[in-house]
Amino acid sequence: MMQRTVRPRSKPGSEPNFLLRFLDNPRRTGAVAPSSPFLAREMARAVDPRKPGLVVELGPGTGPVTKALLARGVPRERLVLVEFDPQFCKSLALRFPRVRIVRGDAYSLAQTLEGLGPVAAVVSSLPLLNEPPTRRQRLLEEAFALMGPGGVFVQFTYGLTAPVSREACAGRFVAARGAPIWRNLPPASVWTYGLAAEARPRPVKIMKLKDHAERLSAKIKATETMIGKQSDKVIDLLKREVAALKRPPRSR
Repeated sequence: MMQRTVRPRSKPGSEPNFLLRFLDNPRRTGAVAPSSPFLAREMARAVDPRKPGLVVELGPGTGPVTKALLARGVPRERLVLVEFDPQFCKSLALRFPRVRIVRGDAYSLAQTLEGLGPVAAVVSSLPLLNEPPTRRQRLLEEAFALMGPGGVFVQFTYGLTAPVSREACAGRFVAARGAPIWRNLPPASVWTYGLAAEARPRPVKIMKLKDHAERLSAKIKATETMIGKQSDKVIDLLKREVAALKRPPRSR
């Protein structure tokens, strides 16, 4: 999906209802309520506002983490919000003037952020546990391909396990879990990921080629399955025809 910068058009007071957005698409929204100020501040604390580069927030929703990042000292001109829901985009544009808002797919991060400049940190409120492990790992890899060795990836989760497992991180990323945030609905934990000292981020072009190869492989498997089903039907039809030929003709 191509990136699109959102400008405010709606009237103040027209903020989307978070619960209604959850009920409309629970898999993508992933929560019944916005992050509490306590969780938002803990996520923002993992970001160094003095480090050069963009701070990219994924899935900002109604903006509690955005507010915390600005309070942390991240300049508005260096903050980029990536949101898929158009109603949330309009609301964010009203709440946070001069902050760049891009309506796009966070799981195609390189394409969504193409041409925006170097990235220092990625702060994610995406419901990663709703996605398969391979997709979560690919998001982390793509983020660090844009950030490099000094970057940090921040993710909160309601689950008891890491959003990207330690096994998947072994030798490539380091992961640290913060103390549970009990004053949140539901209670949550903040995970921070960094690039392991001996690891090197994969170039974005290699990530795109890998994604293309996986999509092509999936199409080939689907085609093989379809051909197999059609072959079974043809063979079954031939068997019936042969059986009909072997039967003696009916006497009149």
